[in-house]
Amino acid sequence: MAALHELKPAPGAVKTKKRLGRGEGTGNGGTAGAGHKGQKARTGYSKKIGFEGGQMPLQRRVPKFGFKNPNRVEFRAINLDVLAQLAENHKITEIGPLELVQFGLAGKNDLIKVLGRGEVTSALTVTVHKVSQSAAAAIAAAGGSVNLLQGKAE
Repeated sequence: MAALHELKPAPGAVKTKKRLGRGEGTGNGGTAGAGHKGQKARTGYSKKIGFEGGQMPLQRRVPKFGFKNPNRVEFRAINLDVLAQLAENHKITEIGPLELVQFGLAGKNDLIKVLGRGEVTSALTVTVHKVSQSAAAAIAAAGGSVNLLQGKAE
């Protein structure tokens, strides 16, 4: 327990902001820390982001290459071993987008594709947007089935 004469504010609680341009006696009068004349000394000055004093900016000097397909469709990849573990841990036989979202394996707007890493031992009914051939074969071999959804994930 601190005595009354030992009390002080928590670290970082007290800010000491200099009051600029309030007379010579403050030590921050005159030019108020802006120096003498020039563009930066004027009110309203703002430098454009990436401006390098007229030198060609880095963003424009560095070569650009490659192609970004604007029509690319991204899928959330879920492997068979993850589905098998999900079915085993939560005692479920039907797995769809709602279950995957509920257990945090996919987002509510994700398109889902099942990939073939791992093994499935129980018969699962899997409802997703895409399935790899190896995954479909493994699910069918375990006595399960695959249903494909169309378009956006519900």
